[in-house]
Amino acid sequence: MKSLLFFLIILVMFSCNKDKVGGNVPFPDVQCADSVSFSSDILPIIQDNCTGCHNNQNGYTLTNHQNISANYSAIVGSMKGNGFQLMPQGGPALPDSLIQKIQCWVNQGRKNN
Repeated sequence: MKSLLFFLIILVMFSCNKDKVGGNVPFPDVQCADSVSFSSDILPIIQDNCTGCHNNQNGYTLTNHQNISANYSAIVGSMKGNGFQLMPQGGPALPDSLIQKIQCWVNQGRKNN
C-alpha cells in the first residue's frame, strides 16, 4: 500500500512539473525589461500598422482592447509570418522590437492599461 501511494505521489509531482515549463506564458523566450502599457505602447502599434485594413473588415477587427487581446496569437503570428500570411500586407515586416513589445504585453497578462 505504501509503495502504491509513493508511486502516485511521484507520478503527480513529475506530471505537474512538466506543465510548468515555460512559466505559463505564451512567449517564454521573450525577455521583457519594462512593463508594457496597452494604451501607450500596444494600441499605437496596432493603429499605425493594422487598423488600416483590420477596422471592421478583412477578417479581424483590431480597434479595441478586447479584440486585440482575443486575437493576440494571430496578430503575432502574422507579424512574424508564422502560420499566417505575413502582415502588414505588402510589407515591410515590422521590426522585431515592436513584435517583442506585443509579446511582452501578452506575457504580462494582456492588461487594459
